[in-house]
Order: sequence, then C-alpha cells, then structure tokens
Amino acid sequence: MKLGIIGLPNVGKSTLFNALTKAGAESANYAFCTIDPNVGVVPVPDERIDRLAEMYHPKKTTYATVEFVDIAGLVKGASHGEGLGNKFLSHIREVDAIVHVVRCFGGSKIIHVEDSVDPARDVETINTELILSDIELLEKQIDKLTKQGKGDKSAIADAEILKKVCAELYKGVSARNVKLDEAEAEVLRAVPLLSGKPVIYCANVAEEDLARPDEENPYYVKLKNAVAGEDAEIFTVCAETEAELGELDPDEQKAYLEDLGVSETGMDKLIKASYSLLGLISFLTAGEPEVRAWTIKRGTKAPQAAGKIHSDFERGFIRAEVVPYDSLIEKGSLAACKEAGLVRSEGKDYVMNDGDVVLFRFNV
Repeated sequence: MKLGIIGLPNVGKSTLFNALTKAGAESANYAFCTIDPNVGVVPVPDERIDRLAEMYHPKKTTYATVEFVDIAGLVKGASHGEGLGNKFLSHIREVDAIVHVVRCFGGSKIIHVEDSVDPARDVETINTELILSDIELLEKQIDKLTKQGKGDKSAIADAEILKKVCAELYKGVSARNVKLDEAEAEVLRAVPLLSGKPVIYCANVAEEDLARPDEENPYYVKLKNAVAGEDAEIFTVCAETEAELGELDPDEQKAYLEDLGVSETGMDKLIKASYSLLGLISFLTAGEPEVRAWTIKRGTKAPQAAGKIHSDFERGFIRAEVVPYDSLIEKGSLAACKEAGLVRSEGKDYVMNDGDVVLFRFNV
C-alpha cells in the first residue's frame, strides 16, 4: 500500500511523516521546507503477527508494509507555478490513496500561508489545485486520443469519456465524485488523476483535543462538515504527540495514550482508515520458516490470494486449508484445531476473510 501525504505548507505533514516513518525528513517553521519528496516504508502494526510469532518461533517475521510519500506543501496557484508549483505532484500520481493533512489547531506560533486557520478553505485550495493539475493532464490525453482516433474508433470513444470527466472538473468536481458507469470508470482508471484518488483527511489537532475533537475543537468540526458529502475517511492526530510516542517503548506508549484519554496511535488510526477506504484485508501464513501478513482486496478468492505469494501457487492451485486466526489462538496449535474440526478445506470459489490463517496446496 502506497500513500501520498499532501497539504498546505506548515500543517504538520513532515512532522507526521517523520513520526510515522522515523525517516528524519526535515521539518521546520517556514513554507516549502520539504523540497525533494520524502519516502519511507514502514511495517503495519499487527498484533496477530506478534501472537503467531510467539506460537511458531519462526526464522523470519514479515509484516504488511505501507509506503509514505511526503511532497512539498501546495499553495493557491500551485498548478500555475506558485510556490513550488505542481513540480512534485508526479510523485504521488501512482499512490493508492492520498492522506490530506489539514491544520486544525490555532495559535500564531506556527505560521499559516493564508495568515488564518480555516480547514474548509484549506481543503478547497488543495482540491482546486489537484483538479487544475488533472485538467492539464486530461486535455493532453484527450488530444492524444483524438489524433489516434482518425483510424481508431475506440480511441474516439475513450476521448469522449475523458471530455465528460474534464467538463465536471471545470465545474470544480473532483474526479472521484464524477458519476460513471463501470466501462467509463475503466477508461478513466488508465489516467492517474490526483483528484480521482481515495482521500483520507488527517486533522492535525492540539494534544488536548485528541480525546474529544467533536466537543473541543471547532476547526475539526468545520473540517468534518466540509467533507461530509465525500466518500472519504477522516481521523485526528497530533503530529507532535505522534513524534513523542515514537520515542517510547510499547508500555510507555500505552500509558501516555491512557493519560490523553485515547486508545490508538495516529499510525493505528491511519492504517485502519486506509484499509477501510481501499477495501483491504490481510490473510496470514504461519510456520517455522516464516510468519507473514499478506494484503489483498476484500472479495479476493483463494487462488488469487495464493498468487500473491507466488504465481505458481495460483496456477497450480488445488485447495486452501484455512483456520480462523481467533480459533488458532484459542486452541493453541494447528493440530488442536484439526482435532476440533476447525481447519476447513476450501476450493477455488472460496472468498478470503480477514485473519484467515492459510496453507495453500498446489501442484505445478
């Protein structure tokens, strides 16, 4: 999973990136501190993998991973060259989803490029710049398809679909909110539009507002209302607190969170929001060689899940021996699960569930 982090300058993007990845990206109180895009890959925290590792004592333990890409802050007019322009938007055109960090804390200590804090305005500014960048890309693609269309009717048909989307973008509608049928959506998927990406809004709040943002933080409420009509996820984080949590061991983290009145770190919230938004689940494989989490789309069938491990597994798929994670932990071993009749033999039409512990049988 690959996530692009965007937002206005000085909203806490790089501080959050550093906290999540421990990558040491520069973070300072001036606009355009981030010049080159920062990239970090981190393991997805998963207690199930930890418990299975305790059970199997594997030689190797592998978590699912998420890659974060933090680009320079965008400002009004970025698509026309203001600030650093949209020079670095290309770095996030291939991400699975966008994490839009929005400032939801007051005070004058941290400068704001607009000299005031207004989450609704800030979201509109960023969305407008993404749309304008997408219009430029779409118009180039439409021109290309039109030229191809002299001898290719399908190219003309595709160009008409892109024109339909472009017309909506000119109205200020993000590509993800344009109503398309499946055939039209398939054509659009070939063009990496930024405003077509799923979005997770990350409200960067003051530490004292983490526990009850709806009650304590008017900026968060304004953001929530502004994006209510979108098919998007939203969560709160205090980027500075997240950085401090990253320096603590698990027990100290837990105590710190309890003092704040919250139960999850920002990383935990972000992973949950990402998996929910993208429709992802994880199945698990466990044994002495390796305990590992594999990320797949919800609705994936067993042969295709096996193909995530190796193409031979999918090509020669025979069956999947499946036991739910909770059953395996409750019984304490695979042998005990078999004895209790909890290990199922599933065929090619089996749809994988989150937390399935699987052994694939195949023959090539």
